[in-house]
Amino acid sequence: MISTEKKTKIVKDLQKGKDDTGSAAVQVGIFTERIKELTEHLKVNKKDYMARRGLLQLVGKRKRLLQYIAAKDGQAYLDLIKKLGIRR
Repeated sequence: MISTEKKTKIVKDLQKGKDDTGSAAVQVGIFTERIKELTEHLKVNKKDYMARRGLLQLVGKRKRLLQYIAAKDGQAYLDLIKKLGIRR
């Protein structure tokens, strides 16, 4: 589970306005952090198939949001993936 402090830091880094806590970019950032944590969990617990299923669902949600951002604003998409360090 992602800590409140870590989530707050992600929101502050990616928000566009003062009250922006649920935009697509912020959601992608939070999903990315959850994916990292689940990946570490699965390295230790290789047979946790429900966690693996949850990981695949998160990756799918993040992928759909990234496709939305790319279609809406290509430059924002490139900036976001560079900031988060995904899609080498």
